[in-house]
Amino acid sequence: MDSITHLFYGGAIAAAIAPAKHRRAALLAGAALNTLPDLDVFPLRFCDPVTEMTWHRGMTHSWFVLPFVAWAIWALFRRGGGRVAQEPQRWFWAIFVCLMAHPLIDSFTVYGTQLLWPLPMEPMMWSSLFIIDPLFTLPWFAACVVAWFALERPLADKALRVGIALGVAYVGWSLGAKAMVEREAERSLAAMGLSQAPRFSVPMPFNTLLWRVVAMTPSGYVEGFRSLAADRGPIRFRGYPSNVQALREAEGIEAAERLAWFNHGFMQARESGGRLILSDLRMGIEPDYFFRFAVAEREANGEWRAIVPEQLPLERDVGAAWRVTWRRIWQEGDGSFAPVSQEQDSGR
Repeated sequence: MDSITHLFYGGAIAAAIAPAKHRRAALLAGAALNTLPDLDVFPLRFCDPVTEMTWHRGMTHSWFVLPFVAWAIWALFRRGGGRVAQEPQRWFWAIFVCLMAHPLIDSFTVYGTQLLWPLPMEPMMWSSLFIIDPLFTLPWFAACVVAWFALERPLADKALRVGIALGVAYVGWSLGAKAMVEREAERSLAAMGLSQAPRFSVPMPFNTLLWRVVAMTPSGYVEGFRSLAADRGPIRFRGYPSNVQALREAEGIEAAERLAWFNHGFMQARESGGRLILSDLRMGIEPDYFFRFAVAEREANGEWRAIVPEQLPLERDVGAAWRVTWRRIWQEGDGSFAPVSQEQDSGR
């Protein structure tokens, strides 16, 4: 999830577990603790962009590592006296749960979280939440605000319980919405002869009513959209090519293999200017993908030569994209992203 959400998500969790007399300290500690795993982005900035992307949410998000981090933080502050020494058991669980909750909620996004690092497993991507979702953030934020001012009064306890319950319920709703989309996707893809095709579904930005479904094909992939508020009948897919031959020829190039592992093979390949460009299909929509990398160059003999990966910039009008998203939620589509009764914004 985004950094702002982690602040309130962690603050509410810690404040609900720590003693009421330490409430404000717990809110601040929870915000800091739930941000801690994402600090891996700073050393990764010195790496190439493929390494940066695929190692983020790795070791610092592992359920095999974070218990030891929690114990070390707890032991350090307990030895120093103060609040943790006064209520060591409550504070241990506040620290432990707060740290473990960070990668858990990250796993509900499509980016992927190496929850069981260092086991050789693909990152977990349950993809029922967009990485920024105001409706998920709101109950955690409200709970923290009320608890900050109510302190030890019963109102604070009630706000924290209600806020956490609503946040968890929203995750439950997102899983139910995803199940509805997946059922229709399975029927629609089976009618196209793609029942066994690898696929994923993911909510569009800032909501859980409009979803995007992508399925891989022998020559590329198909993309379709489903609004739970407006669409009826089968999902209508559009097909797009991928240079699968170039991707096969690039086997052995470390960056290409690392990306394929990280994105579960949901990747588009194309050749442009003699370079192999790989796009992560999970984040963005055709043809605008947030993570596009040049990973190899074509040599005179026709073979690919690995280069230092370069991330290609994405120029996209976020405001225009959201306006189209909002309209598409409430109006049925024709297989494209835009509603049938509206033209796409000029920025698209």
